Amino acid sequence: MELSDAIDFARTNRSSVLTTIRGNGLPQLSNVVHYVGDDHIIRISITAGRAKYHNLLRRPWAALHVTRQDFFAYAVLEGAVELSPVATRPDDDTVGELITYYRALSGEHEDWDAYRAAMVTERRAVVRLTPDRAYGMLSLPLRGEAEEENR
Repeated sequence: MELSDAIDFARTNRSSVLTTIRGNGLPQLSNVVHYVGDDHIIRISITAGRAKYHNLLRRPWAALHVTRQDFFAYAVLEGAVELSPVATRPDDDTVGELITYYRALSGEHEDWDAYRAAMVTERRAVVRLTPDRAYGMLSLPLRGEAEEENR
C-alpha cells in the first residue's frame, strides 16, 4: 500500500485505534479520533495521565489502525511520534493546537473559554504521528482475482 493512499484514507475515516508499546514490550491499544493535517501529520488529543501518554514518552513510536465504517477496508500507519507539551495555560501553544484539532473534527465550539479551561484541567497534549510506513487493504480484490491468487 502506498503511504499517500493510506494518509488519504485516514483523512476520510477518523475513528481509529492507536497502538503504543508498554514498558514490557507488549502493545497497548486505545480507541481514538484523529485528523490529518495539510502537513500529512496525524494528530490525536490525549490526556497526560493515561498509559498511552507514558508509553509514548518512553518510546515515541505508534501505529494507527484506521477502519472504514463498513469494516471492509483498513489502513495501518506507523511512524515516529512527537508529543506536544501538556496544556498548562488557556493561551498556550498546546491549547491553540487543540483548538485546531477540535475545529478540524467538529467545527466551532459553543464556548471557547470553557474549552480552553477544560484542556488545561484535563492536562491534554497532542500526539503528532508522522507516518513512514503503511499497510492494509483499501478494496477487496474482485472475486475472480482472489480465486486466481489462491491457485
